[in-house]
Amino acid sequence: MERYNRTVAEVWELWKPRARLGIYPFEHTTYADNEQALAGLTSLDRDAWAAAYSALAGPHEDAAREAEARGDRGAAQEEYLHAYALYHMARFPTTNSPGKLAAYRKARENYLKAARFFEIPMQRVEIPFVGRPGEGSAVVGYLRCPQGAGPWPILIQWGGIDGYKEEMTAAAEMFVRAGVATLAMDGPGVGESPLRGSEDAERLWDAVFGWAAVRPDLDARRLAAWGNSTGGYWAAKLAHTHRERIAAAVAHGGCAHYAFTPEWIEQAQHGEYAFEEAETLAYAFGKQSFEEWVDYAPRLSLLAQGILDRPCAPLLLVNGIHDSTFPIRDMYLLLEHGSPKSARFYDAGHMGITPDTHPMILRWVKERLA
Repeated sequence: MERYNRTVAEVWELWKPRARLGIYPFEHTTYADNEQALAGLTSLDRDAWAAAYSALAGPHEDAAREAEARGDRGAAQEEYLHAYALYHMARFPTTNSPGKLAAYRKARENYLKAARFFEIPMQRVEIPFVGRPGEGSAVVGYLRCPQGAGPWPILIQWGGIDGYKEEMTAAAEMFVRAGVATLAMDGPGVGESPLRGSEDAERLWDAVFGWAAVRPDLDARRLAAWGNSTGGYWAAKLAHTHRERIAAAVAHGGCAHYAFTPEWIEQAQHGEYAFEEAETLAYAFGKQSFEEWVDYAPRLSLLAQGILDRPCAPLLLVNGIHDSTFPIRDMYLLLEHGSPKSARFYDAGHMGITPDTHPMILRWVKERLA
C-alpha cells in the first residue's frame, strides 16, 4: 500500500478554483487569505498549517470586536465569520494535532459570536448522552426553528470527516425558510461528538431522536436525517437500523462498502480530496495512521454487517458519478439491496454539487415530511 500525500504546492493548485469561488472549504475567506497562508508553508506539518492560518484570523477578531462596540451588527457578524473561517481552515481537515485542536476551539468561539447576529436565530443545545466509559456525556447541536409556535418537522443534519456542524449553516437556513426546523450536529469522531466512529456508533442518534420526541415545538413523526460525505454512511445506516424513527433520510456523497477496501483507499489518496483523506478517516474512527485505517476499514462495510438487505426508511442517494473520494459503486450497491430507494446522480465529483443539488434535496425531503 502506498501512503501518498501531495505537496503544499500541489494542494494549492488543486484548491485554486474553489478558493476563487469561495466554495467549501473556503466560505467566508478570500483567495488572498489562502494564498498567503499556504505561501509560508514548506510542508503539510499539522501544527505549522494551523499556525499559518490562525495568524491571519487575529485582525478579523479585533475588527469584529470594534464593530460590535460601535453597534455595527452587520460588520461584526461579517468579521466574526471571517475569523471563524480562517480558524476553520487552520484546523482543516480535522483536529489531529494540538495546533489544529486549538484552532477548532477558536473557530467555534468566533462562530458562536457571529451567530448572535444571524437573521434566523440559532440556539446551542446540549442533549444528554449515556455512552460507554471514556465517552462524552452530551451531543451538542445548533437548533434553528421557523417563526411561530410549531410543532415543526425537524431535519437532523451532519457533515463528514472534515465538515463540522458550524459548516451546516447555509443548508440549515434553506430548510428553516421552507418551514422545517433544523438541528446541526457533529457526526462520530468529529467536532464536539461524544464518541468516535465504530461499527455501532449509530447509537449516537438514539439520544438525538429521543430528545426530538419530547420537545413540544418539534414533530418527531416528521423527522428527516441528512448526512454529508462520510456522514452519508451514517444516514444510510440509520435509515435501516432506525427506520421507525425516520420519515426521510438523505445519504449525500456517502460510502457503504467499496470505499472501505484497501484498493479504494490507496486510489482515493490520489483523488480530489486534497490531502490526508485516509489519515482523517482514521482519526474519526479512533485510529492513528494510514496503515491502521487500511486494516480496520473493512469492518465498516454495511454489506458485510448484513445491513443492506433490511427494510429501510425512505432514502435518497445523492452523489457525483465522477466522485474520487468515495466510489459511485457504493451508491449502486445500495440500490441493489433491500427496499427500493430514490437516487439522483450528477455529472460531477464528490457530493455531486451543482446549482440543482441542494434545492432538489429540499424538495424531496419536504415531500416526505408533508
